[in-house]
Amino acid sequence: MSDLEVRQLRYFVAVAEELHFGRAADRLGMAQPPLSRAIRELERQLGVQLFERTTRHVVLTPPGETLLRDARTALDAVAAAAQRARHVGRPAPGLRLALKADYDGGLLPRILETYHLHEAAVPVELILGGRGEQVPTLLQGRADVALLSTPYDDRGLDVEPLLTEPRLVALAASDPLAARATLCLADLAGRTLPDGVPADREGLAPPSETRRLVRDLAQIFNLVELGNSIWFPPSSVARRHPRPGIAYRPVTDLKPTTLAVAWPQSCHSPAVAAFVRAATSVAAAAYPPESVPLALRPAGLTTSS
Repeated sequence: MSDLEVRQLRYFVAVAEELHFGRAADRLGMAQPPLSRAIRELERQLGVQLFERTTRHVVLTPPGETLLRDARTALDAVAAAAQRARHVGRPAPGLRLALKADYDGGLLPRILETYHLHEAAVPVELILGGRGEQVPTLLQGRADVALLSTPYDDRGLDVEPLLTEPRLVALAASDPLAARATLCLADLAGRTLPDGVPADREGLAPPSETRRLVRDLAQIFNLVELGNSIWFPPSSVARRHPRPGIAYRPVTDLKPTTLAVAWPQSCHSPAVAAFVRAATSVAAAAYPPESVPLALRPAGLTTSS
């Protein structure tokens, strides 16, 4: 069996994600007959059936599901290799840091200040994105290091936790629930988060569920103030953004969030290593275990009784 080609994997992934040869062909900018022939040739080459085809639908077989997972990883690796080569070939070196705006636990200014004291430091470019975009940005080679908030998929990454902090609920100040000192998730049944997920199912919605894409904090604040949504920000975000139209309240059974610094496992950059050291040292100094509540400490820190 000859080696698989990147072109074949791209064709296969398009059909597997669309589950429709016509839509996949449009996505790839090609005609449907050659795409169908390419998939049949791939199946012949592998000796397995990748799709079950009927006149009404296309369904992945178990071998197809396995290939889809691995093909996505392979295509990400190819794209990352190209991105890293372009980045290294730039006249001036730099460090690309991926993060979601304001999701840095208030540590980023001190991390950057400490990092730039290191002899391996290079200029930092911030790559801002929405929630969940940082891991793909790393794996596709569009960033060198990232600040992540849980939950995230750490496959292919090295991760160093920095800080675990509680999340609060942000709701309109006029909301009857704002009169209560504390809440639980059951109290929020029937409410939705800015991305459209039911509030009491936060963290439980399946990945395939359609979600609204809300990137901007100002947009989130407007939705909350109008009573259209509630939101679960980390406590550090709530502290930095007091607003008269919004009430922040503790939620007793809402899982905390952990901020971490992450980088690709294949990375051996001295600049990335210096950034990770700066991030971990700043987090440890900002929240020593003897000076902060248990809920707001660098992840993994404990104290003796």
